[in-house]
Amino acid sequence: MTKYHSNPVDKQGMVAWSKEENAIWHDLVERQQKLVQTRACHEYLNGLKLLDLPIDRVPQLPEINQVLQRETGWQVVPVPALISFDRFFELLANKCFPVATFLRSREEFDYLQEPDFFHEVFGHCAMLTNPEFAHFTHTYGKLGYTAPARQRAYLARLYWFTVEFGLVKQNEQLKIYGGGILSSPGETIHALEGNKPLREPFTLNRVLRTPYRIDIMQPIYYVLKDIEQLYQLSHLDLIKEIDQAIESGLFPPMFVAKEAQNVE
Repeated sequence: MTKYHSNPVDKQGMVAWSKEENAIWHDLVERQQKLVQTRACHEYLNGLKLLDLPIDRVPQLPEINQVLQRETGWQVVPVPALISFDRFFELLANKCFPVATFLRSREEFDYLQEPDFFHEVFGHCAMLTNPEFAHFTHTYGKLGYTAPARQRAYLARLYWFTVEFGLVKQNEQLKIYGGGILSSPGETIHALEGNKPLREPFTLNRVLRTPYRIDIMQPIYYVLKDIEQLYQLSHLDLIKEIDQAIESGLFPPMFVAKEAQNVE
């Protein structure tokens, strides 16, 4: 459940963002841009330049779509605050990236569990200008749309440790490409400079079998050798890989269960 509701979108795809929402967007972008310039991967930074997002106001969907459609044939589509897995996979399968048209409140400025407009646009859209990343996301959507629920749970782990919380090696340095990291100041520092998380080479079977929690700083990140590895992944028989992961079972979680934590 969410307390947020998406703003209405008119026939031209425009949202009447409030003065306060424009101010929140400004403060979020200004803070995060300083952090990602030396920490994000080349593909993300190049995409950010292509998008040329405004700072003093919230960008409009048609502005973003003009760039995405030109570069990779993708577009952003407005959705309610939360959507079903069926709808999520259907959109990705049609090269449409779901974007909830609401912004976090000042009270949840640093973190919220729901993916808001800042997370989706600043965190994810820059990477969707990259053909290899876009191809992987499209393939992922088509697989997810036809997969049964049990396989979708394993696909969710693949998405989590790539699109949301993925790292990549570039010029012998760790860089970020996951939108869940790039839209969070705390996670940006934690992922690259924290001394607690593990950073392991990307191995598909291990990724599919690694549990995660959405409401904590991640205890483990998986590192691609380059972004092209995502394109290569999209040409594997991922359903076969998932079936093998199901047969092997999940690894023990690297975090305390949420229920146990609440009891403590």
